[in-house]
Amino acid sequence: MNGQFDERGTSRRAWLTGSAALAAGAWLGTLVPATLANAATANSKDGPKRVVVAGGALTEIVYALGAQGRVIANDLTSLYPEAATKLPKIGYLRSLSAEGVLSLHPDLLLAGAEAGPPNVLSQIAAAGVPVKRFTHGYTAELVRDNIRGVAAALQMTPEGTRLADRFTSDWLRIRDQIVQQYGIQRRPRVLFILGHTGNQVMVAGQDTAADAMLGFAGAENALRGFNGYRPLTAEAAVAAQPDVLLTTTTGPSPADPAATLLAQPGLANTPAGRAKRVVSFDALYLLGFGPRLPQAVADLAQRVHTV
Repeated sequence: MNGQFDERGTSRRAWLTGSAALAAGAWLGTLVPATLANAATANSKDGPKRVVVAGGALTEIVYALGAQGRVIANDLTSLYPEAATKLPKIGYLRSLSAEGVLSLHPDLLLAGAEAGPPNVLSQIAAAGVPVKRFTHGYTAELVRDNIRGVAAALQMTPEGTRLADRFTSDWLRIRDQIVQQYGIQRRPRVLFILGHTGNQVMVAGQDTAADAMLGFAGAENALRGFNGYRPLTAEAAVAAQPDVLLTTTTGPSPADPAATLLAQPGLANTPAGRAKRVVSFDALYLLGFGPRLPQAVADLAQRVHTV
């Protein structure tokens, strides 16, 4: 399984446990430790002071480092913590405007893997604004490296090292415990549904955040053999035989995700649909691959194994 690492740098299959996440949550739930916030204040005179962030996971890292006071704007995917939603917005990270970003007079742009278009990022860099770009991937190692990369760009390397080490320690400690709790059980088949409009349902295959998260949680993606997302037909839904339906929400929604999904053709006729086993998470929390990754995987494991 991808995204697993130990202190010797070797890879092996392991997952997280819901109960263990409570210990990690004590740290992960407090994204701005006082010691890091104080260190950020001390270092701010030496690092960039007008930072624009394009990417929800990167915004979470900045806040976890205690450097939120340097951020002057972020993108529409920056929904956590709540304070990040109050900042001026530069639009959706995949359709940025060079003029809009440059009008803010930033001295650094942190650009997530999906930020763009590429020519816009090049225009911003050509205008003299340092642009720190981050790479695509769905592993715990990538999260660790992103923490270090953000910290280096902010000239907060010592704080980044401490945060990355803490993240790694939590991941290593709780990932193995899930094997003890769920490792000998049958892996539930989970169908992840990205979203739907009318009768259109998009489901996750391989090389997606959802597929990686299911693997970490000790579950099986009910649909494989293709990369990315594709529409789901009623026939394919029935053939997939999912034990659980998994979906995401973005912000408060008056609609009941379970009722909405089970109204879609084919889904009600699956084992998950007949048992009404539907699990829903906040999209950034489940798929963001930010500092909250260990807690999110633990919560997912607990939900799909016990729903």
